[in-house]
Amino acid sequence: MAFEELKNKIAIAGIGYTEQGKVPGRTAVSFHCEAVRNAIEDAGIDKKDVDALLLYRHFDAIGGDYDVTAFTVAEQLGIRPEVVSQETYCTRSWLYYSIGLLASGIVKYVVLSYGDNARSARRSFVKELNKGEATDELAAYGDLSTMAKYSMLAQKAMSLYATGPEVWKEIAIAQRRWANLNPIAAMNKKILDEEGYYGSGMVTEPLRLLDATPNTDGGRAIVLTTAERAKKLNRHPVVTIRGFGSANQPVSPYRINAEDSDSAAARSSHQAFEMAGVNHGDIDACEIYDCFTYTVEATLRDYGFFKGNDAGEFLTKERLGPGGEFPVNTSGGMLSEAYFMGLTPVSEGVMQLMDRCGKRQLGRYPGTKRPELIMCSDNGGVFQSHVSLILERM
Repeated sequence: MAFEELKNKIAIAGIGYTEQGKVPGRTAVSFHCEAVRNAIEDAGIDKKDVDALLLYRHFDAIGGDYDVTAFTVAEQLGIRPEVVSQETYCTRSWLYYSIGLLASGIVKYVVLSYGDNARSARRSFVKELNKGEATDELAAYGDLSTMAKYSMLAQKAMSLYATGPEVWKEIAIAQRRWANLNPIAAMNKKILDEEGYYGSGMVTEPLRLLDATPNTDGGRAIVLTTAERAKKLNRHPVVTIRGFGSANQPVSPYRINAEDSDSAAARSSHQAFEMAGVNHGDIDACEIYDCFTYTVEATLRDYGFFKGNDAGEFLTKERLGPGGEFPVNTSGGMLSEAYFMGLTPVSEGVMQLMDRCGKRQLGRYPGTKRPELIMCSDNGGVFQSHVSLILERM
């Protein structure tokens, strides 16, 4: 099957949620299992129908937990998929892997799962130091964490474009306003204004604490199948992948150029737009991978929604937030809902198109339109791996 023939051939038929936020006393495996079970039930299939189980990525076990593998999760669920897989690093191969398995007819249902006890067991993404000793020569230059790497690129962008905290606060506040409408969001009851944003501590200059996604306990899973099969399930409005793209930029973060027209995000989004046969004006909302506020800016810029120097004019809380003309991260995103990597934006895009988002539902919330096309992103590493999807309500 040719690439363009895959347009609208794959659907996301079910979403699995778990309790999220701070949930002590739970293992990462338990969150995976609960999320998968709930996704299977949501799609209206039986667990024996799952013939491919993909775990989002492998983390080192923390807090005395068991190591999580796809075999372990499958065993605990009592399933025997023909295909089990788990990414070790932050590459984003799950989309092409899933589509290849489904389009070829090798499998009928793929379940993609994420689970972690990161908040209660205090997962750290600082790998450059161990017991005060450097494990990476870059530590000598202050490159001590994933956040430091993103901060370096954000600093580069500040020198190129009219951007900085005055832009990133708009993203943080807009997403918090969406979270205030989402009863399961970690920040649901926490109001954020400019004073609160600027009052949050500087972590790695120029990024503050509220520019960064907090860790989350919990799980999330989705069920992928063919559009034809999803229609027969007759459980929810059918949401298909109208266009998609994937690209990699195997370049060390300190060598990445903030104004690279050939970035992974730029290339993958171009593929998605071309396949879908739509343009930027046709997109009703975006669900963007938001490990940091600057990631939202960089992704939307590389996608072509605005030019670099127009970030301050385009990225306003009035435009991005509830009631705005360009809704972004309507669950609150990873910044204010929950950190499940790419499954946070993808699941929210599907739920919006299925009309299942309650008070924050686009088309019902005042000033918003009912969405037909939603663009989602998934970013891996430090802008090094990227997946773009344009989801459509059929």
